[in-house]
Amino acid sequence: MNEPNLIHDLLIVGGGINGAGIARDAAGRGLSVLLVEQDDLASHTSSASTKLIHGGLRYLEYGEFRLVREALIERERLWRMAPHIIWPLRFVLPQTQSPRPAWMVRLGLFLYDHLGGRDELPGTDTIALGETVYGDGLKDADGKAFVYSDCWVEDSRMVVLNARDAAEHGADIRTRTRLLDARRDGDTWVATIEGDAGIETVHARALVNAAGPWVADVIGRTGANRSERGVRLVKGSHLVVPKLYEGDHAFMLQNPDRRIVFAIPYEGKYTLVGTTDEPWEGAPAKAQISEGETDYLLKTANRYFTRQLSRADIAWSYAGIRPLYDDQAGSASAVTRDYVLDLDAGDDRAPMLSIFGGKITTYRKLAEHAMAELAPYFPTVRSAWTAGADLPGGDMDDFERFLAHLTQDHSEVAPNLLRRLARAYGTRVDRILAGGLGEDLGGGLFTAEVDYLVAQEWAKTAEDVLYRRSKLGLHVPEGTEARLSAYLAAK
Repeated sequence: MNEPNLIHDLLIVGGGINGAGIARDAAGRGLSVLLVEQDDLASHTSSASTKLIHGGLRYLEYGEFRLVREALIERERLWRMAPHIIWPLRFVLPQTQSPRPAWMVRLGLFLYDHLGGRDELPGTDTIALGETVYGDGLKDADGKAFVYSDCWVEDSRMVVLNARDAAEHGADIRTRTRLLDARRDGDTWVATIEGDAGIETVHARALVNAAGPWVADVIGRTGANRSERGVRLVKGSHLVVPKLYEGDHAFMLQNPDRRIVFAIPYEGKYTLVGTTDEPWEGAPAKAQISEGETDYLLKTANRYFTRQLSRADIAWSYAGIRPLYDDQAGSASAVTRDYVLDLDAGDDRAPMLSIFGGKITTYRKLAEHAMAELAPYFPTVRSAWTAGADLPGGDMDDFERFLAHLTQDHSEVAPNLLRRLARAYGTRVDRILAGGLGEDLGGGLFTAEVDYLVAQEWAKTAEDVLYRRSKLGLHVPEGTEARLSAYLAAK
């Protein structure tokens, strides 16, 4: 509960990557922050990504040079901040079915390698598919391909770790808490929120609208319909299917319609295939893959790989709505992935900053830009600090070296389990292992881990644990979810 007459510096609406990132940045500068999220952290767009930290190679085709440069610079910076949940991937770009001439693709990759600078990631190679392991599993392995670098990220964990760091800098993070309305009272916002404690009135000097697909809805709840910025909702969907090929590399697959689809190693025994770009009509809501999207992704995979897929092979699917800034582009694929910050303020009017667009790779820079917009209202705020600051659990030089030491110290724990825990929690894994693992609820999900997720990462339901804090839902045996739900209910 809030103390009577307590005024927060920032009230942030939205617990996706942008809201959590801004909360972390602001709290670390000494501002008092209250973040409210109507569902779970990362429960919508931020857990439904293709799970890449990347510059966005295809965005060069649309002239998004500023965005690509910023993202490329952020790519290795984020990797250094969180090497437990981010790691490099090599991407194979076959030219066997390319609608673009090879010279054009190679030119784009040259820009990609040099536009933002690279310190550690290897540059682009040109290969003959049939002479390397990269051709294994492809229908047509006789042609040429380019191989370039990007990074993988556990997207929903990235959100949670930003929220965790924000909380450790003093932010108040409240999930399952909805903004009902907000109004200006001079230079202060008076907002009504509803959560576990019921309906409550809170006060803040500034309102940050990071509600993603609900950004326009939040503007409406403030009565401030003046924004000239528009949001265009685009659905992206993914399939999880049995492994299509061996190896740790990913593929960028080019389709005849010039759209691209990724095939990426996923959770050991699967391949992740996505994404789509389908306009979303109507009010934002929980998204599901459509029949047409399913057909499109299956057709793409079957065009390239020897292992042919049908609907019966789909292990899981997920979909999310991307809240893109509406630049009036003709097609959903061409809509800018750049972000726009809209500041609604004036003399003696409390500021509201609304976030349109954005992508997970550029969330940290977006947060810095958001703080630059708000800085005039907080003249004593500290300077930017997140560029060299590790995320929780990320204070290690090298993940494999860290895991080797951890394995020596905890030989009693199964190696596969230890690797999974180290990947999820990094150097904080000892907080789970210290008192013993407890009861196995199924598939290597022990009560010590669940207790940590409840106490430190705002997990409240089985879905929170099995599909956002982890992807154990793809692996645990039947009955685990029921046992987990019962355990959570008893806490």
